[in-house]
Amino acid sequence: MIDIRGLAYIVAEAQDPQAWRPFGEQVLGTMVNDAPDGGVYLKLDERHFRIAVQAGSSNRYYASGWEVADQAAFDAAIAALNKAGVETIRADAALKAARQVLDLVSFVDPSGNRHELALGFKSDFARFASPQGVPHFVTGHLGMGHTVLPAPNFDATAAFFREVLGFGLADTFTHRFAPDAPAQRIHFLHCGNTRHHSLALFEGEVPSGCVHAMVEVPSMDEVGRAQDRMAKAGVKLMATLGRHVNDHMMSFYMLTPSGFALEYGCEGRLVDWDEHVVFESTAVSQWGHDFSVGFKE
Repeated sequence: MIDIRGLAYIVAEAQDPQAWRPFGEQVLGTMVNDAPDGGVYLKLDERHFRIAVQAGSSNRYYASGWEVADQAAFDAAIAALNKAGVETIRADAALKAARQVLDLVSFVDPSGNRHELALGFKSDFARFASPQGVPHFVTGHLGMGHTVLPAPNFDATAAFFREVLGFGLADTFTHRFAPDAPAQRIHFLHCGNTRHHSLALFEGEVPSGCVHAMVEVPSMDEVGRAQDRMAKAGVKLMATLGRHVNDHMMSFYMLTPSGFALEYGCEGRLVDWDEHVVFESTAVSQWGHDFSVGFKE
């Protein structure tokens, strides 16, 4: 079984990558550095980046970067993917340099989402110093946060992550846009850390390539300050402040320059997987999280 330790990074595509610079510095409170070919890196911790933005023909989510512990785990992961009939593409020197890793292979899941399996991040371990005074983002062994991806080919995609990539099921939710609308499943999946979920799969198409990604800060005050900065910058609110049922995250959602939502939260639940019991929640949030605001002009 493949041992994924966490979500190392995400990659966004943008027609104007530089639009992410003020979004990162002025709204999220990340550091922003230049990336190859006119792209940008958003730095959240001691690593060179956790969000990479590259130039492209559209505004969308491009890839999820997953990391393993060492060379043996990397080699075993490639062997397991190939045994499962998954085509893996070895990165060239330029891509490895762009992702700041020692080695990398890419592949797509049964729903067409691109993933990158990374070995060994490179970093000068320069201190994180937020331009907005954010003390730190919650990363480390928990990974950068989580991502929620479209999975129209749901059963095959969920099985792929569980049976090939080694993710475990944390909980499930059945979503309906309206009471009489078709049911759409959401499965929340964990990997080799205690974060409640590093990945969730949504049974449906999403034009931007991602339902949302999440970054976590250490306190409610930092969430509130970010919400104020979002409003001041004129960034679109995608869901109001609330607390989720399953991972206990207190958060709000906003629209990124690449057209997918970003959840900005705190107080995420850490789970002892030996004690955890899988459940299905019948509500998204304990309170708040009005997602209807995201559909308003």
